[in-house]
This record gives sequence, structure tokens and C-alpha cells, in this order.
Amino acid sequence: MNNTELQQAPFDAPLAVHELTDSTRSAADAFITAGTAANTVRSYQSALAYWSTWLHLRYRRALGDGALPPEVAVQFIVDHLARPDGAGGWSHLLPADIDGTLVAARVKGKPGPLAFSTVSHRLAVLAKWHRLKQWENPVEKSAVKTLLREARKAQARQGVSIRKKTAVVLEPLQAMLATCTDGVRGIRDRALLLLAWSGGGRRRSEVIGLQVEDLRRLDAETWLYTLGATKTDTGGVRREKPLQGPAAQALSAWLAAAPASSGPLFRRLYKGGRVAPTGLSGDQVARIVKRRASMAGLDGDWAAHSLRSGFVTEAGRQGVPLGEVMAMTEHRSVSTVMGYFQAGSLLGSRASQLMPGGDSQTDENSNETPPADYQP
Repeated sequence: MNNTELQQAPFDAPLAVHELTDSTRSAADAFITAGTAANTVRSYQSALAYWSTWLHLRYRRALGDGALPPEVAVQFIVDHLARPDGAGGWSHLLPADIDGTLVAARVKGKPGPLAFSTVSHRLAVLAKWHRLKQWENPVEKSAVKTLLREARKAQARQGVSIRKKTAVVLEPLQAMLATCTDGVRGIRDRALLLLAWSGGGRRRSEVIGLQVEDLRRLDAETWLYTLGATKTDTGGVRREKPLQGPAAQALSAWLAAAPASSGPLFRRLYKGGRVAPTGLSGDQVARIVKRRASMAGLDGDWAAHSLRSGFVTEAGRQGVPLGEVMAMTEHRSVSTVMGYFQAGSLLGSRASQLMPGGDSQTDENSNETPPADYQP
């Protein structure tokens, strides 16, 4: 087709170079949604629902009315973060009636201040909302960033720490596995716990995403399972991870108890131990961890993430090189994984065992045990 024919062809009106049509925006939004993990989408939706309700109650404006000024972000921080009140207590600025309405609207779990991590997450979601709308981002303003940083330091000085889930290191894992004697449910839970832990500290989204087709048996004591897109690797390149020893044996037992040629690897159970065709949800994985910890009589704050943090901590305890650990977990940030790894490695460090002889007390100038009537 020559230029004359092109000019005469019945094309639609040309697009404006610096503008996007509604259909183009919808297509772009669909790509963003499809490329975001389901758990992340839910957390964004929850945060935006909270912002929408809080904005309406506090300012009588809608979230989509335009870019928010940094003063609104500052108000959000002081409304929701507790600070020392000078009288030995804590206070926050959110009016009690608005707080009660947020709870009644089911966008807030209970009255009172929010955790620092929750406030930070909701500010991050607000920032992403503004970027997607191509609006000026209030969260990037120095006043907001400085306030958030100083609020965190103030809470830390008052003893408010960021709670982390209890790590499932080897001993609690063995205690949980010892409870898995209740028929098909126990066989499934044992396989799930060992795959998630021994297989590299898998996230719950990765566990429920595994399909039977993702498995490949290498030998009698080794399975390989394949990961696709994950939270930190979204390129779609499939990577194989090994399962060996007890984890491989537990997986074989589950596949024998619930044979399938396709579909979700870990499936729900009906009453009586019948295996359903539908897979587990992320919340159900968390409940399995909590239930097995409770059955084992373990104290702690247990969750699905306990398996991931426990794998890294135990690897540190056993002196596994950090690079090998990250190859299994697929952490991209050394700083993210280092806290757990260091905690584990320090447990076996000679630096934490400088005092010889356990609980025995010795004279500072002698290696001999002092007599019973010794007075310092």
C-alpha cells in the first residue's frame, strides 16, 4: 500500500500523542492488575477502602477528587500513630466518633491507634495510587517523610517494637510434624510443612500456587518442584528447587494418599478425609501452621511466614552460606534476609559462648570453682 492509498484508507481518527484514551487506560490497568500478586491486590484494595472512608469522614471528600496535599498525609499519621502523652500514656488524634464509624464500616478491626507497619503500608499504597494517576505524590514531601521517620524513632525509644512472627526452627518444626498422625489430614499437613520449610522457606502464595504438573521425580529420595512467577521473580522463567530426605518422603506419601495427574498440589479435605478437587487458600495454609503449633503445645505468634523465617534462621544456625540460602528462598534483598540469618548464626557463634562452664560460677582470677562460703 503506497502513501496515497494509506491516506485514503478508512482509519479511525488519529490518537493524540500526549493523551491516553479510556480504552488504553483500561488495558494498561488490566496489565497492572494481572501482573500483581493476588495477596498484594487484596492489601491494596483494603488500604484504599480505608483511605476512602477516612477521607470522607475527616474531610468530606472522595479519594478520586484529585491529588491530596501533604497536609492530609501528615494528618493521617498523627491520627493513627500513638505517641507519648507526657503522663505515662499514649494518645492519637483520631476523634473517637470517627474511630467508631471506621470500625462499624468494617474497614478497621478495632478502635485505637494503628501499628507503624500498617500506617507505612497505607501511605505506600496512597503513593502508588498517586503515581498511577500521574498526580503529585504527597508522601514524597519532606514534611511527611521526616514526620514518619521521627515517629518511628519516638516509638522505638518508648519500647514499641515491630512484631515479627515466631520463626519455625528445627525443634518446633519437629514438634509440629509429630502431631501429623491424624490420617489423610496429617499426611497432607506433613507434606505441606516440609515442602514449605525444607524447600526453601516458601511463601504461602507459592505453596498454594504449586500444581501437580510442577513436580518431577529425580530419584527415590529426591523430588524437584518448579516455581513460576513469584513475589520477587516476576519474569515468568521457571526455576526448579529440590526436595530431599524427609521432605521428599512426605511428598511421596501425600501423592499416594491423594493421587492426581493435574491441578493444585495441596487440596482441601472434606469430612471423613475425602480429598477435594479445589486447592487450599493462603489463609488455610496459615491456619494449618497455627493449628499444628497449638496441637504441639508451642508458645509463640505463628503464621505461614514462620516457615520462611524459620528456614533462614535454621540455615544460619547450621552455618549454611548466605548465598546458598538466598538461592533457595529467592530473596533479592540481603538486608531483608540478613536479620533472620544473623539471629540463627549468632546462636552457634563462639562470641555468644564466652563464659565457660554453663551456669557454674568461678573466681575471676582463678579457673577453680570457689568454695561454698565464698563472699565476693
